[in-house]
Amino acid sequence: MAAVVTMPVRAESTDALPLPQLELTILMPCLNEAETVATCVRKARGFLQRTGVAGEVLVADNGSTDGSPELARQAGARVVAVSAKGYGSALLGGIEAARGRFVVMADADDSYDFSRLDGFLAALRAGHDMVVGHRFRGGIRPGAMPWLHRYIGNPILSFIGRLFFSCRIGDFHCGLRGVHRAAALRLGLRASGMEFASEMIVKAVLAGWKIGEVPTVLSPAGRSRPPHLRSWRDGWRHLRFLLMMSPRWLLFYPGVSLIAVGSAVELLIAQGPVIIHGVGFDIHTMLYAAGATILGLQLVLFSVIGRTVGVLKGLLPMTQKLTAFLRIFTIERGVLLGVVLGLTGLALAVYSLDTWFRARFGPMGPLEAMRAVITSVTLMLSGGEILFASFLLGLIDVPPGAGTGT
Repeated sequence: MAAVVTMPVRAESTDALPLPQLELTILMPCLNEAETVATCVRKARGFLQRTGVAGEVLVADNGSTDGSPELARQAGARVVAVSAKGYGSALLGGIEAARGRFVVMADADDSYDFSRLDGFLAALRAGHDMVVGHRFRGGIRPGAMPWLHRYIGNPILSFIGRLFFSCRIGDFHCGLRGVHRAAALRLGLRASGMEFASEMIVKAVLAGWKIGEVPTVLSPAGRSRPPHLRSWRDGWRHLRFLLMMSPRWLLFYPGVSLIAVGSAVELLIAQGPVIIHGVGFDIHTMLYAAGATILGLQLVLFSVIGRTVGVLKGLLPMTQKLTAFLRIFTIERGVLLGVVLGLTGLALAVYSLDTWFRARFGPMGPLEAMRAVITSVTLMLSGGEILFASFLLGLIDVPPGAGTGT
């Protein structure tokens, strides 16, 4: 009978554990699954026996209090205890403890059929680094997925994932998936909660993995207790992770759009009122446009800084575009650009002050005066932001080769 071992949350290298040569580990995270874990283990063992695969069934227990670990061992599984709480923590601990070259994982609630893993193993053997189930192609049985998840949550989050990271994965959050263990340990996975499912795919895509999909049937869970998944909380955690891992879509594209629209409107109105179908746009609209331009510039600068910090922390890979930008956008060039914009804005401010002086500091018509003032403030603030952002990027100072291991 296997002993219960407490595993760390994550490994720093693939040499963390000297492991015997098994081809496959079937991994199940478990938290109070006494009603179904034994059934899942028996199905997984049946698959290994039917196919003759040298493998093991591993249950990563996350603090069960209902006897699940003992039931899993009695059914023939090896059990490891993962003390750090959370779905992601359980899977990370299980991957580290796995003795197989490949790891196929799914929940221990009998919603996936562990006796039918042939397609996953075949794809891994064929050279895929990751294989993800596709429930919308394989079939979702009645009662297996709430309508909110089936028609709103999963489609929207999967679409966002495909859009942000330029991949074609149809079901981002299918819990049945397989990975090459050594490659998975090099990804630097760290999410402790349900967003682990998104993290694994996003980091695999960024690392250039070969990813396949297998149609997968989802059945209603075999347990009577409520699921651990909380729709709104965990949905937000997935969305938050996708946004944080894509400064381009979170910050850069919105920033560029604001700069383009704001500066265009500001330039048009700076020449005089704009009348469209009898509707006049003047300095009030120009002021809002200036605000959009400044906010857009901030978002663009934040995106570059965020992307650079992500590379330093090992969360994001270095790209050729970022490398070229950091090579071109030196502190000196950034300071020069900021000073030029700032001085241009200051010149407009002096012009406005001179106009006021010529009026002997008396009342002035706001329509003409504010056009120059708004443009002046926009240029001075933009110049200051670029100047100080240049120093901040210089302070970050990404070393050569950073981010290449992600």
